[in-house]
Amino acid sequence: MVKKEKKEISIDTEARILTAAKNVFYNKGLDGARMQEIADEAGINKALLHYYFRTKEKLFLAIFADAFQNFFPKVQETLLLEIPFTEKIKIFIDKYLDILIENPYLPGFILSEINRNPEKIVTDFLGSWFRPHLLFEQIQAEMDQGRIRAMDPRHLLISIVALCVFPFIGKKFITYMLFENKPKKFDAFIKKRKEQVTLMVMNAIEIKESTNQKI
Repeated sequence: MVKKEKKEISIDTEARILTAAKNVFYNKGLDGARMQEIADEAGINKALLHYYFRTKEKLFLAIFADAFQNFFPKVQETLLLEIPFTEKIKIFIDKYLDILIENPYLPGFILSEINRNPEKIVTDFLGSWFRPHLLFEQIQAEMDQGRIRAMDPRHLLISIVALCVFPFIGKKFITYMLFENKPKKFDAFIKKRKEQVTLMVMNAIEIKESTNQKI
């Protein structure tokens, strides 16, 4: 019974640390955040924080892994389903925007790390999860069968990522310029973003129905 209680306390403490770190990182950025601030936010002492995560970078890695460890497997499962390619694209956009809405600080962190050490992002973060060839092979098959226009598959993936990510990278500027500096208006706008991104992507790749009419 004691061991079970200790385990529950350990899990709860780690969850509190991760939640606190997300809040501090989001407000201060990776470089501006301090371990003491994260400890204060989590309601623990700094020594305990260092017991769980020795460095700020390790804590960031844990947050990144926590956010993406379920995302990429689900996307890959979707790519293997026997459903129309258009449905797979819709699911990809839906799941990708969901994770960005839940973790709006991630794009800025990732961009900062990519500029500083792109190889580390690929090898440590994405290497074990992301399998772009699955998507590229299906895009190529759709093109070969004349259902979408010819293109470099990488263009499609980059376009989807850019359409989803940019509002989060430029959130403060966009909120100030377009939403009267009211974050709630920005949040309401983002909730409708899935439909618009999907429409733009579908129109861009010129998906054709059996009647050869464009959607």
